[in-house]
Amino acid sequence: MVNIFAGSEIVELGIQIEKNGRDFYNTLVRQTKNQETKRVFKYLAEEEEKHIEVFSKILDSVHKYEPPESYPGEYFAYMNALARDYIFTQKDKGEEIAKKTKRDREAIDLGIRFEKDSILFYQGMKKVVPEYDHRVVDGIIAQEQSHLQQLSDLKEDL
Repeated sequence: MVNIFAGSEIVELGIQIEKNGRDFYNTLVRQTKNQETKRVFKYLAEEEEKHIEVFSKILDSVHKYEPPESYPGEYFAYMNALARDYIFTQKDKGEEIAKKTKRDREAIDLGIRFEKDSILFYQGMKKVVPEYDHRVVDGIIAQEQSHLQQLSDLKEDL
C-alpha cells in the first residue's frame, strides 16, 4: 500500500531536505580549495539553516490542516510521489553525497539539481499548508531560485 503523507509530514520532509542541503554544502566547504566556491557553499549552508527554522515554525500550523482537493488524498499522493524520488528527503544523505564528490564542477552540478528538486517540492508543499503560510513558502522558493542562479553563475566562472 502506498504511504500517503499528512501535511505535517510534508513539512517535516522539507526540514529534512534543508538539513541535507546544509550538510551537503558544509561538507563541500571543507573539501574545496577554491575560495570563491568555498564562499558560495558557506553562504548556501547558512541559508539552508535559516530555512530549517522557518519550516519548524510552519510545522505547528499544519498539524490539523486539510487542503481542499479534487478527490480525497490528491495533494498528499502527489507529494508522496515527489518525496519518494527525491534523495534529499532521506536522512543523512547530504553529507554522504558530498563526500563522494571529487571535483568542484561535479559538486556544483549536484547543487543545481538539488536546488531544482527543492523548488519543485516546495511548490507542491504550498498546496498542503494553510494559505497564510503560502507567502513564507513563496519566499523560500524565491531564495532557492536565487541559490540556483548563484550556482549556475559559479559554474560558468569555473
